[in-house]
Amino acid sequence: MKKVVGFGYHKTNAVYMRRFKNGKWESGKLVKEDQFSISVMAPALHYGQQCFEGLKAYLRKDGKVNLFRISDNARRFQSSCERLLMPQLPVEDFIEGVKATVLENKDFLPPYGTEGTLYIRPLMIGVGPKLGLGAADEFLFIVIVSPVGAYIGDPKPIKVVTSEYDRAAPFGTGDVKVGGNYAGSVFALEIAKKEGFQDVLFLDPKTHTKIEEVGAANFYGITFDNKYLTPKSPSILNSITNRALKTLAKDKLGLEVIEGDIYIDKMEHIKEAAACGTALLITPIGSITHLGKTFTFTDHEKIGPYSQQLKELLTGIQFGSIADPYGWITTIN
Repeated sequence: MKKVVGFGYHKTNAVYMRRFKNGKWESGKLVKEDQFSISVMAPALHYGQQCFEGLKAYLRKDGKVNLFRISDNARRFQSSCERLLMPQLPVEDFIEGVKATVLENKDFLPPYGTEGTLYIRPLMIGVGPKLGLGAADEFLFIVIVSPVGAYIGDPKPIKVVTSEYDRAAPFGTGDVKVGGNYAGSVFALEIAKKEGFQDVLFLDPKTHTKIEEVGAANFYGITFDNKYLTPKSPSILNSITNRALKTLAKDKLGLEVIEGDIYIDKMEHIKEAAACGTALLITPIGSITHLGKTFTFTDHEKIGPYSQQLKELLTGIQFGSIADPYGWITTIN
């Protein structure tokens, strides 16, 4: 596989599919086609009964393949399924489906040293026909993969702008990974891009005074007194990447990790900021514009020194060039 540029979909050898029907899971299988038929009355189409995960496979220098914190993705997937009244897939079955799909498509892994990865998208949809509002009685668990490069090609810090719109409601579905959260954010992102920004910053849905998420990613900031700050809210997705960064910031960089409120009008104590997630990895933020006023971080010309160290540590563990002391890596041949 040659080097891949950008975060686009490339059809691969096979897709993994497994059906839940008559109250039990059928055996999973790999199929060549990435298209399938479902009922026009599937609740996934009408009522958004759908959830998904995002993780990556990393080709090591020795030719083996690393998966990063896959058990955490499996457990988060269970939480999303529970929230949307869908059957919970056992952790070991989730892992089995992902492994099978990656191995069948191993030839699509970008070469070691290019920073490319094989993006993995497990999802579940309600497919049993249903006219009235309610849960389906039949579901599909699917795993799709695609070779990808960087989500945002330009390595320079991005400019973001706050939005009057919300990605999720208080006590809504913001803490689980469901399609509706993302569908609700697309309009705000389109407005931001038309105004010349690379992404949108969502504030807390109750007061619109506190930072929550950057588009589809978590936010963190590094303060002048060397603290790692990241928002904590019931309407924020618990990012697996951010969990790892908090651990690395504390253990490897000696930063104090604080989860709490970050007020949009009180950012003078933050010197570098970034969005983080599986797709974005660590994307530095150069400035935030709110109600016509722009706050520019001290480290805005390039990625800040702490973010650079965190990126090197994280990717080093993911690609196998740095030893994993946490048991985050699952290696497959």
